[in-house]
Amino acid sequence: MTRKNVWFAGLATPVMITMLLLAGSTSVTANDQPSAAPPAVKIDNFSFGPQTLTVPVGATVTWTNSDDIPHTAVSTEGVFKSKVMDTDEKFSYTFTKAGTYPYFCSVHPKMTGKVVVQ
Repeated sequence: MTRKNVWFAGLATPVMITMLLLAGSTSVTANDQPSAAPPAVKIDNFSFGPQTLTVPVGATVTWTNSDDIPHTAVSTEGVFKSKVMDTDEKFSYTFTKAGTYPYFCSVHPKMTGKVVVQ
């Protein structure tokens, strides 16, 4: 073997090992990514945030009262109704049908929001 052939032979082994390792590695798919945070509405400073939330059918939305004042989340169409939530209390509802669901705070009716279910 010539000096040039010995160098290529020595290089071939690490290259082959790397190729074999890569061939056996698994690929990352979208399903392996961490899931997005569950849909949530934060009640703070006399407002719902976000004011409009878009979710897929079957999603469970959780409202959390982060305000120092009691609030509610009440559907204008009677679909859901929370109890009065004190600070840090939560209310959840699962949306099973597509549509737009406007809601308000029954304690402070000027506070409004909506959930759009697609």
